[in-house]
Amino acid sequence: MFYLLLLWQVYHSSFVDDDDITKACGCPLLPLKSHIKGPAPVSEQDSTDIVDEAITFFRANVFFRNFDIKSSADKLLIYLTFYINTALKRLEGCRTLAEGTKAIINLGLEKVPVPGEPGFPFPGLFALPQSQQEAGEISEKTSGNNGGISNSTGS
Repeated sequence: MFYLLLLWQVYHSSFVDDDDITKACGCPLLPLKSHIKGPAPVSEQDSTDIVDEAITFFRANVFFRNFDIKSSADKLLIYLTFYINTALKRLEGCRTLAEGTKAIINLGLEKVPVPGEPGFPFPGLFALPQSQQEAGEISEKTSGNNGGISNSTGS
């Protein structure tokens, strides 16, 4: 009898640390495929952005308890994996497309705690904001109602 041994591996972001990438609280403001203006630069529609990576790697990475962080983009990948998981949990009870759409829109409109605020899911993952401006940038990045993560049109 033959057994197939599956070797699961953690998938890391292909975005590497670059001095040219703006960061807020140590979180890179990577290009996003979006039609909504926000703090992140706009990516070409035919290129892979960090949201595409998070969706692609979600199924494999969600099984790991430990994740060796190799770049600041990996930190963002961890956060996005958490966000996708949260979105899927919100969709669990939805019976129609309209209910699901409303649930995701409402999730995108919620105030998201930033590093250092109560309720931030990963204390210590990102640096604390050093100024109100930096806190505003990270808040904009994670807020769905003004060009943040949940408004990406990644596939």
